[in-house]
Amino acid sequence: MAEEIMEEVLEEEDTQKGKFMTFQTGNEYYGISISYVNEIIVMQPITAIPEAEDYIKGLLNLRGKIIPVIDVRVRFKMDQTDYTDRTCIIVINVKSNTIGLIVEQIAEVDTIMDSDIMPPPTLGHKGKEQNKYVYGLARTGNTVKLLLDPERLIGTDTLAALGEDVQEEDQE
Repeated sequence: MAEEIMEEVLEEEDTQKGKFMTFQTGNEYYGISISYVNEIIVMQPITAIPEAEDYIKGLLNLRGKIIPVIDVRVRFKMDQTDYTDRTCIIVINVKSNTIGLIVEQIAEVDTIMDSDIMPPPTLGHKGKEQNKYVYGLARTGNTVKLLLDPERLIGTDTLAALGEDVQEEDQE
């Protein structure tokens, strides 16, 4: 019995290997490993959190579970834009935390093999500050996709702050 379950887990991991949910923000295309993605939902009402960072848009009630929502565009220090009918929320799981990422539009699910992923250039910057969310670049067709590390995108400090805010919201 345990062997059958393990085989199913390995098969599921194999089907997700190299798969990335890609989306557009600004003029760039980004990708997140599909293993982090729970679902994609349409924009919904978000309850603002007072005094939160500007990229933390607030909390969302998703089928009775309160989840924090982050605007990826604002997180990347781009100008805020109005949400459209193409704007959606990618619900991801990072370190046992469910978080929503607001993106301008979903592109597709791409298969990108490890051998096709290049490290991002440093472009003369000291350290890796400009690459703090991007761990790799991949060319698919005529497009270069910036591959994101969701753990760095969310950040430990943000997870800690959001955890406190969600707990306070649950107690009310």
